[in-house]
Amino acid sequence: MDARALAALAANPGCRRRALLDGAGVDKGALAQALGAPANFGQSQFAHQRGNSFEARVKADGGADLVRLLHERLRDGSEPPGPGAVATPDLTAPGPQGRTARTALALREATEAGRWALLDHPMVSLDVAGSPAFLEPDAVVVHPDGSWTVIEIKSFPMVDGSADPAKVGAAARQSAVYTLALERVASMIREPAEGGDAAEAVEAANRADRAPVRARVRHQVLLVCPKDFSNLPTAELVDVRKQLAVTRRQLDRLIRIEEIAAALPEGTTFDLRLTDDGRIPTRPVGELTAAVDAVDAAYAPECLSTCELAAHCRTRSRAAGQVEALGRGVRGELGGLTTVDAVLTAAMNAAADETPTGDPAVDALRRAAALRAEALASRPEAVACR
Repeated sequence: MDARALAALAANPGCRRRALLDGAGVDKGALAQALGAPANFGQSQFAHQRGNSFEARVKADGGADLVRLLHERLRDGSEPPGPGAVATPDLTAPGPQGRTARTALALREATEAGRWALLDHPMVSLDVAGSPAFLEPDAVVVHPDGSWTVIEIKSFPMVDGSADPAKVGAAARQSAVYTLALERVASMIREPAEGGDAAEAVEAANRADRAPVRARVRHQVLLVCPKDFSNLPTAELVDVRKQLAVTRRQLDRLIRIEEIAAALPEGTTFDLRLTDDGRIPTRPVGELTAAVDAVDAAYAPECLSTCELAAHCRTRSRAAGQVEALGRGVRGELGGLTTVDAVLTAAMNAAADETPTGDPAVDALRRAAALRAEALASRPEAVACR
């Protein structure tokens, strides 16, 4: 799982299907293609290359411009970093576990040093429903006071200090996931685990005469974007406390992936059985559909912009007549009425004396149906919608 997938999962924690597929590392795009419902969103190769080029420009010269942008936006009266004042530790290590450990060590060392430091593509981990997820922020800046700031670099433009609210919101949710993972690292640095080995004991003794570590993660992330459709970077601070609280609460609600898998029929698999060249799936569509439908989904129209399987889930939701296909707001208003047929039945089977049923949703539907019938009766030439 990456931060984008986790942010989408946190926004819809009731979807067991996405939790299981993401946790198992299933390629949902290829799965949707094989099901005949390909995803209609994603970043083009050109946009991806443009984003990489812009990020490389922002991080040039050891990230000096990036740290300068951050200092300018902070406006806290502190001294700006001088030439050569920004450390750029090497984060190279084998495997995700090695990179995660190396990142934690670099964060500790930079925090204890009390100077500016830029960590380029660090790696942090987060436990999600009992399964570890390794995350890679664009950058993290360590301040001289021991605080850390998440840097999110995007290729969409920022015009006169503002950008597309939907894209900024998505970036904020993604950054909240990074912030949550970094908070775990900061807590470990502030409170070293007991029972470590001898090397850790020696290291702790060597640090005994140093000032206490003040590691903390700032709740404002720096969003860096191209300025006015140019290739020049500009930035704004984005407060992610709301997104952080929502993400933390929703991730805590996720059912453990092992529990989801245990409820599946024995032998369930999402293998596409690709040909030897790895391009063409050979598994029958009906068999694959049955495997996907064995895991409960929680479809909502918002899924269309965040999940590759959304088109398939929408088709299945509409075929079953589920009111979720109309949106979470509609679903919430209808209470115990979970299907379109149930809604229509409740609306049309009104008593002649219009006696209240005691169910607010049913009473509201019957009142709406009566008003609709009255409006159509006043316009005989009107064609009733279906």
